[in-house]
Amino acid sequence: MDASAPLYLGIDLGTSSVKAVLVDDAGGVRASASSPLDVSHPKPRWSEQDPEAWWSATEAAVADVLKQGDARRVKAIGLSGQMHGATLLDKSDKILRPAILWNDGRSDVECAELEKVPGFRDVTGNLAMPGFTAPKLAWVRRHEPQVFDRVAKVLLPKDYLRLRLTGDYMTDASDAAGTLWLDVRKRRWSDAMLAATGLDTSHMPQVFEGSQPAGRLRKELADRWGMDTVPVAAGGGDNAAGAVGVGIVRHGQAMLSLGTSGVYFAVSDGFRASPETAVHSFCHALPDTWHLMSVMLNAANCLDFTARLTGQKDVPSLLAEAQARGLHENGPLFLPYLTGERTPHNDPHARGSFTFLGPDTDRADLANATLEGVGLGLLDGLLAVEGTGLASDEITVIGGGSRSAYWTQMLADILGKRLVLRSGGEVGPALGAARLARLAVEPGASLDEVCPMPDITAVREPDAARHAYFLQTRHPLFRRSYEQLKPLYSHAAQSDDIRPA
Repeated sequence: MDASAPLYLGIDLGTSSVKAVLVDDAGGVRASASSPLDVSHPKPRWSEQDPEAWWSATEAAVADVLKQGDARRVKAIGLSGQMHGATLLDKSDKILRPAILWNDGRSDVECAELEKVPGFRDVTGNLAMPGFTAPKLAWVRRHEPQVFDRVAKVLLPKDYLRLRLTGDYMTDASDAAGTLWLDVRKRRWSDAMLAATGLDTSHMPQVFEGSQPAGRLRKELADRWGMDTVPVAAGGGDNAAGAVGVGIVRHGQAMLSLGTSGVYFAVSDGFRASPETAVHSFCHALPDTWHLMSVMLNAANCLDFTARLTGQKDVPSLLAEAQARGLHENGPLFLPYLTGERTPHNDPHARGSFTFLGPDTDRADLANATLEGVGLGLLDGLLAVEGTGLASDEITVIGGGSRSAYWTQMLADILGKRLVLRSGGEVGPALGAARLARLAVEPGASLDEVCPMPDITAVREPDAARHAYFLQTRHPLFRRSYEQLKPLYSHAAQSDDIRPA
């Protein structure tokens, strides 16, 4: 490769780490690095992080990745990040409180109030859910008025990084769509939705398309990193950027992301919505493109939970034990609602459970039940999205969970879909951010050139008989189990000491 050829830096602010990648003109990942993050749960249903920790992890990851390449060759930076997080700043850009994250469930009462705003679902395309940004601000307004009164800007997580990188208040349409303040059809802020939480457009960053430039690297950082003052692309929310990273950019293409959360993502060339089934309707990170998305709050992290619960040393060992045993019919059933659920239940009070345990149930059985339970939850989401008429026979799989051949085959059987694994899937959002960076400085470049689907590394074909078993036997049992336990979740929540009066 030409030693002077351009490179593009992609930065992905996840929940558990910040990842950085350098991508070349041919689309290859030339270097990667990551830096870990911690999450705080100070009260039941609360989930928070310190934005300063995001920046420290970003500096560490960027410094590491730039050691592996020529920083002067970097022509643009792209950003991706966990969606929905509320980062509250005063007029001096001082952080007013820890950021409230996407998996925080404290604002259910405020959600019910937002649902009463005239035209709410038509404008936002979504149900009001505690994970979204607007109800978080409504909660702060009610419970921390001294903080709310000082709020000058509300930024999403990746856009706080942009502020530190560029000094600018800017965001992109895909990330902004997850706030419940955006008119998703029109791709611009809604004055009415902002007013419903006591805010206006002065509190918001400017909205760009993900492939547009949105700021330029500050000279102080450029000098420190040995870079030029390059453009920073608007970027995308983590799922939209992940889709760009694996070439899911055209109508009808679909992706399954197996990370901390579990996401089924399908691209649409027009605005669609199905809020009654808790399907998310968002803008894609590319102009004139939207997507529907089902979201499970707990996916691959359920494996960490079961490994810890059963005393297994790590997830790879748990997966090996599960595979050696195999999934037996009519075994234990796992509900993966460790921190509540979005699609299709929109239930922040739901909790995880193992049922149908017997005297001979052991760790391998619980491991298989966990894998199956997450898969059945993903089937819930896929069916909800397909209920809008948007369906795909082939699904690209990304995320850490995609490393397990055993689990991805089980998922193909549960979903009844051909699952395809592609190179670069494990760094999908960071790779997508880098691709958006290239589009920002090469606006004439085609999507076929910049956003091709990476090479296929494996294919999982569904077994028709096993799919019929999951669809006709296990999935109905999974749904009935939730419905039977739902009243208990609500009863337990009544004694929750953080529930507003």
